[in-house]
Amino acid sequence: MGRMWSGLVAAVAVLALVVAGVALLRDDDGWMPHRDAGAWSMSGGTGYGAGGGMAGAWTADDEAGFLREMVAHHDEAIEMAAELSRSERPAMRALGVRIVSSQTAQVEQMEAWLDEWYADEPADTAYEPMMRDLSGLSGDRLDRTFLEDMVGHHMAAVMMSQRLLVHGGAEHDEVADLARTIRTEQAREIRWMSARLSTWFGVSAAHGRMMGCPGLA
Repeated sequence: MGRMWSGLVAAVAVLALVVAGVALLRDDDGWMPHRDAGAWSMSGGTGYGAGGGMAGAWTADDEAGFLREMVAHHDEAIEMAAELSRSERPAMRALGVRIVSSQTAQVEQMEAWLDEWYADEPADTAYEPMMRDLSGLSGDRLDRTFLEDMVGHHMAAVMMSQRLLVHGGAEHDEVADLARTIRTEQAREIRWMSARLSTWFGVSAAHGRMMGCPGLA
């Protein structure tokens, strides 16, 4: 009972972290402006991307499944973040570089663990793309579409990581540490991207529904 309660409290805490404002956010590494407010939008079908939803994007309770799903999830983020090299905004180009660098390193580490620990297990992972094609977009359309879709994409990664941790699915401390890192880094980037959507495009929070969960706002 104690473990179950702790898991529930942790899950609620992560949701609160993700949707909280950025009034108290500190720019510890110099890349994220210190700015108030900003919320993400799920209106008009945005934020979920090409797949039309997140169902099935974070289903693994076990370590091997988590690693395979997160590799596929990261691969999409890396591909889309590379498109930001064409952004007219320096902050967006910097975000793209940061995502590509961080997640490429994480993919390499996860693939090494899969080869070391789970080489004999089936490796097929069905992945439904979550983001829209950015290749034909430029200017504000590129930046806004990326921000809208990547907020939802990051939310899935946060929930995948939290699911593994709450269910005790990590068999190695290194994987649990990585899940915590992904959860923290991507929650922080969600707040930054949400603030940019508000500041640049006037996008405000959707009400009553978040991550497909009624009652969460």
